[in-house]
Amino acid sequence: MSDCTHDCSSCSKDCKDRDLHENPHPQSNIKKVIAVVSGKGGVGKSIVTSMLSVLSARRNHITAILDADITGPSIPKMFGVKGQVTGDERGMIPLESKDGIKVMSINLLMPNEEAPVVWRGPVIAGAVKQFWTDTCWGELDYLVVDAPPGTGDESLSACQLITGEKCAVVVTTPQEMSLADCRKCIDFCGKLDVPIAGIVENFAGFVCPDCGKQHQLFASGGGKELSERYSL
Repeated sequence: MSDCTHDCSSCSKDCKDRDLHENPHPQSNIKKVIAVVSGKGGVGKSIVTSMLSVLSARRNHITAILDADITGPSIPKMFGVKGQVTGDERGMIPLESKDGIKVMSINLLMPNEEAPVVWRGPVIAGAVKQFWTDTCWGELDYLVVDAPPGTGDESLSACQLITGEKCAVVVTTPQEMSLADCRKCIDFCGKLDVPIAGIVENFAGFVCPDCGKQHQLFASGGGKELSERYSL
């Protein structure tokens, strides 16, 4: 609804049966969406998003990244993509990395990429929606979504709006603090009917450049514990 504030606690309308999905831009044909999610920040969602996208492109799949982390965007810097997103009568045109990966991020719309995005939740959710509906993605084999941490407005928008075939990749670090948040994230995906393709355990080990021995600086086994608990 155009007047939706995303604050369900103060709303009298019954939305449980309402379809919240949005179609992508009319000139976009996206075969599959992969949302990279986590219940906790700082676990490496952006690097997993980047590595998945690069691997996909190297396998000759047409790939793009939607940077849905509006308040902490990092994808343009990881790919060395600079400049301003332009638009025409079709809509917004994403920029491309040197590997041919299309990128849409709030950093590519701001006059100063280091300026903070001081927006409230509904405005942030609206920006994620516009990245999906107003960006002319063209023909894509995969759209990888770098989701923000947690289960707030941005993550809800990224998972609720997107139509078509989609799945999630959950990123965690081995510690129990991260696992606790990721368990919530897995339940969150279940409530939104987003199937989980798998779990990535990041920061799982450090290989010493001198002796070649692997050290578990942040413990280990967290990803395995999650996968066994949820049969993933």
